[in-house]
Amino acid sequence: MSELAFLTIAEASRLIAQRKLSPVELTEAYLARIDALDSRLDSFVTLTAERARAEAKQAEAAIMSAGSRGRLHGIPYCLKDIFDTAGIRTTAMSKLLADNVPTRDSACQEKLVAAGGILLGKNATWEFAHGGPSWDILFPPARNPWDRTCSPAGSSSGSAAAVAAGFAPATLGSDTGGSIRGPAAACGIAGLKPTYGLVSRRGVLPNCFSHDHAGPLAWTAEDVAILLQAIAGHDAEDPASADVPIPDYASALTGDVEGLAIGVPARWLEDEMPLSAPTRAAFEAALDVFRGLGANVRPVTLPPLQQFDDCKRTIAVVELFTIHGKDLRTRPELFGASLRYRIIAGGLVRAEEYLLAMRLRTDLARSLQSVLSTVDLLMLPTSEPAGKLAPVPPASLFTRPSFTTPFNVGGNPALSICSGFNDAKLPFSLQIVGRLFDDATVLRAGDAYEKATPWRSMRPVL
Repeated sequence: MSELAFLTIAEASRLIAQRKLSPVELTEAYLARIDALDSRLDSFVTLTAERARAEAKQAEAAIMSAGSRGRLHGIPYCLKDIFDTAGIRTTAMSKLLADNVPTRDSACQEKLVAAGGILLGKNATWEFAHGGPSWDILFPPARNPWDRTCSPAGSSSGSAAAVAAGFAPATLGSDTGGSIRGPAAACGIAGLKPTYGLVSRRGVLPNCFSHDHAGPLAWTAEDVAILLQAIAGHDAEDPASADVPIPDYASALTGDVEGLAIGVPARWLEDEMPLSAPTRAAFEAALDVFRGLGANVRPVTLPPLQQFDDCKRTIAVVELFTIHGKDLRTRPELFGASLRYRIIAGGLVRAEEYLLAMRLRTDLARSLQSVLSTVDLLMLPTSEPAGKLAPVPPASLFTRPSFTTPFNVGGNPALSICSGFNDAKLPFSLQIVGRLFDDATVLRAGDAYEKATPWRSMRPVL
């Protein structure tokens, strides 16, 4: 059963299509593993076991009679608990939504159902995908499967932990400043923030309207591509949704990166937020892999990292206040302390400052696209390896720079993959960033790296 739980989406879908693996058998393997081990990680807040069993039986019957209808048919998955699920509680880990049961699925959930996926349940997050980690909210925070004393990062914390632990092969999260890529990095899996507008956010509880993204997390870049194929596409009900052609992402995974130009923001990594020696060594080793595959690596100059952070955080905290200001005034006791103090900060920003930040965003985004017109990809670490799971001061949101935030400001596709392990057996991470709507090249590079390195053969032991 454990071996089944560690199949990738690509592997499991091939076996299911060949009728060598039953969706019922696969689903039971995940449910058994969750039942036995998730009490150590708290990655799920709602388990939909009976629904999963029913959907697995339906998928098995359909496949036996008419064959598989796609690569997600019969594949179990889970969702960050900010994606609406009709008839299933969606709480955002907040006491304000303790009894919230949506009547309609989010757009992404609708697409996964249509693809024949099997919903295992909902994953832990930070409160409203923003405040955390917290111990004074509806559920306890998720833990990192590589080391339970360490953080899985946030806010898609339970989603990343569940995939890394072998509780599900697929999940969806959200990313406003790094909330897919940070947990993917901390938990040693693959996570993609797609191009802004590529994936509908309808039915996803908002954090910051202008920076929110929904996207996939899985064990490999190939699996992320399979998930992206299912959820990408225009949605008239999301005002930011882009009406663009959707390529075949899996077919783009040729393994060929020869001739690609890779830019490295050297000033960020050396002067603005210098890397630790082990992370620097892991990053240079990853670049050497790409050089060995025929890519060209060179430094590039981007606007100061702090400008991206200041711009995004000014905008985000104002938009957070517009979402939660009424509840803050009328029932503040239902918020966890971390989120409550961050919302309050949004009420202190003047309209002039918000407008200036929006103008700066335009300038920064243009500068980012200009640099990406000279290279095919940018590469840098996603973050340092996971730290200890402990409360952090709410002010840390405004004081700690981030390697992920610039690509929410620009809207560019950005993928985090595992690039090795430190002496404590915690994952290193590599962030791969591409041109707008060139998610396929980002995934191609991530897939090529994974297949040229041994890291996907290593799993955490619980």
